[in-house]
Amino acid sequence: MALTDEQLERYSRHIILREIGVRGQKKLLAAKVLIIGAGGLGAPAAMYLAAAGVGTIGIADCDNVELSNLQRQIIHKTADIGKPKVQSAAETIKELNPDAGVITYHEYVNSRNIADMIAGYDFIIDGADNFPTKFLINDACVLGRKPFCHAGILRFEGQLMTYVPGQGPCYRCIFEAPPPKDAVPSCREAGVIGAMAGIIGSMQALEAVKYITGQGELLTGAMLVFDGLKMEWRRVKLPQRVPACPICGESPSITGLFDEEPPSCSLF
Repeated sequence: MALTDEQLERYSRHIILREIGVRGQKKLLAAKVLIIGAGGLGAPAAMYLAAAGVGTIGIADCDNVELSNLQRQIIHKTADIGKPKVQSAAETIKELNPDAGVITYHEYVNSRNIADMIAGYDFIIDGADNFPTKFLINDACVLGRKPFCHAGILRFEGQLMTYVPGQGPCYRCIFEAPPPKDAVPSCREAGVIGAMAGIIGSMQALEAVKYITGQGELLTGAMLVFDGLKMEWRRVKLPQRVPACPICGESPSITGLFDEEPPSCSLF
């Protein structure tokens, strides 16, 4: 597949990068990335992946755009209030880059539909803000052997890590099970600075681009933690193997998908 003159111009800043070039850009155009959550994290991730030329972007979210979302969910506009987030996101992506095909899933992500949902994608981005959904994404990706990038944000802090089958620990290796209900406040309860979503969500997009093009060092075996008030990054080294992990360890106790609690539509 040869790039058109328009594509050569659109992606010229990628193409002149030694690490990307025409070959890497073609990989991006052929790639499929699923973003679970069209909220604070999913919004910048989707926009940067679309701008980068990722050929197919899946977006899963069951919620509609609300006024309080607009402080951080930059893929949506004031005129989009009341629309399904997946519709609003798809419209913005198509305006940004007609090269990007968009598949929308306006539904709850749960143990019954997630395996089929992720099956056709090369990389998954976790944009959920509740622990049950994060653990479900992890479990589905581990069992389905799909790479994914986890991230979380709260107040002025953010964190992210990437899982690639066979190359490092999964989310359950580090956090075996969700914390007790209401033990950790949500963004709705504790707040979050809008720019934090942009910083961490954009880094999730970067992890996806690096995975697709085969360039750089992914956050496998490490958790990157950012304190926005102090402007400090910490790279926390994680164990390469956790034999006792309940899903990817030597004797896994989790062999199928289940919902930690009834599905929720709460996303960053």
